[in-house]
Amino acid sequence: MLATVLFLAMVAVISGCSSEQYIVLDPKGPIGQHQKDLIIISTVLCAIIIVPVLILTAIIVWRYRDRPGRKASYKPDWEHNTKLEVTWWSIPIVIILVLAIVTVNYTYKLEPSKALESEKEPITIEVTSLDWKWLFTYPGEDIATVNYIKIPEDTPVRFQLTSDKAMNSFWIPQLGGQLYTMSGMAMTLYLQADEPGSYYGSGANFNGEDFAQMTFRAEAVSDEEYDAWVQEVKGSSPALTLDGYETLKQPGRSDVQLFSSFPEGLFQYIVTQYVEDGSGGAHAHHGQSGKSANNGDSGH
Repeated sequence: MLATVLFLAMVAVISGCSSEQYIVLDPKGPIGQHQKDLIIISTVLCAIIIVPVLILTAIIVWRYRDRPGRKASYKPDWEHNTKLEVTWWSIPIVIILVLAIVTVNYTYKLEPSKALESEKEPITIEVTSLDWKWLFTYPGEDIATVNYIKIPEDTPVRFQLTSDKAMNSFWIPQLGGQLYTMSGMAMTLYLQADEPGSYYGSGANFNGEDFAQMTFRAEAVSDEEYDAWVQEVKGSSPALTLDGYETLKQPGRSDVQLFSSFPEGLFQYIVTQYVEDGSGGAHAHHGQSGKSANNGDSGH
């Protein structure tokens, strides 16, 4: 019975938690909602096995405990019961098969690089993880930010992810699952915010001294507010130069920064900077715009 009480207490605690504490269970986009559904389905299917096992364990331990004056018959040669064997093997097998089918279905449905169905054209944001900060470049708008992104609501966002050095993991829990950023690679992740709001984002990978400070805010606003913000950044913020980027990528924390422009092809330069065969290198960004560097299928 103790196991039952502990399980019910756990359910009560989880059900009473606020969305601020368990933001994964408070999705604000289609990907996050599908992933929440998968979590719930998997938990329920596993509970069908785990809860009865915990209850039976408590009952068996209590019922068959050693105590004075016991009169139960001793049957040392009993070792098999076909009905019981079929019962406790068939139920888990069926549940595992159902869980496998559900997981495979959601795995294909939630492929990170799969474009989201929408009447709106997606916007592109290039994401670079640095030590210990995030650089976001908008090739379509020709602006850049550090530790902050703003996106239009109800619009698919195509994130292109890479890392300048150490591997990290890009994660906005309320919008969808994490995806790794890796040096020399450009990964694609589609997310969408269905409603306005300010959403917590972070690096979900241990990568050094200040990894805990690699957090950012993703703010979803209306199309009009987004366009106004882009124009404000372009009109009131300094430009990000190559020298500025070299300084920015030095290890250390950073506050939010906004830039009115960034060097052409910066993202492609970051991805290919460690290539040794001559196809990349320090001047690979010349002659390519930020937009053209992103439009290619650079997922490796």
